Amino acid sequence: MSLIIKDSFMLFVLLILFNLSSCKNMINEDVYPLDFYTQYRQFYLTDGADEFPDSDLWTEQTHHERMAVNKGFLAVGTECYGPVKGQLEIKNDGSNIENLEEYDHVVEGKIDIEKGVLQVQDCPTSSVVQEVELPSGLYSVRVYSKGLTTVEGDEGDDFYRIVIWPAMNNDKKVKVLKQYIP
Repeated sequence: MSLIIKDSFMLFVLLILFNLSSCKNMINEDVYPLDFYTQYRQFYLTDGADEFPDSDLWTEQTHHERMAVNKGFLAVGTECYGPVKGQLEIKNDGSNIENLEEYDHVVEGKIDIEKGVLQVQDCPTSSVVQEVELPSGLYSVRVYSKGLTTVEGDEGDDFYRIVIWPAMNNDKKVKVLKQYIP
């Protein structure tokens, strides 16, 4: 009987140690509200890059996907021309894909964070509107867009929920999970 208790205790200790060691790879989950002005129907997520990537970033395909990706740089296409409302969520994984029914468009891509910081920047001045420290590495980014049909002229009630987490694979292809067709 005492052998079973010792074995059970050792198993319990090993499970605790395993869970503690796996926590080392976890990041601090948090939510950051976004409320800023941008132009040209876009804003950026960067690893602190000072330069805008090449001028071929926006193509017919990337406009349709509403996301353009370059090393250390991800551009998000918006429906409005000016005010952007949304939130940035830092997660440990992307396993919880929300019910897509409430969103008009959902797209997913990847960004390399080399400098240990993620910045949300406006366009065209690249002013930093939010900055979050993250361990260097490759991250998945999912952008949920809703209220796109409310935009008239330069503004509306469009909302952008950005969820970012450590990438589980190196596939850098942009994936549209739900396509908005105006």
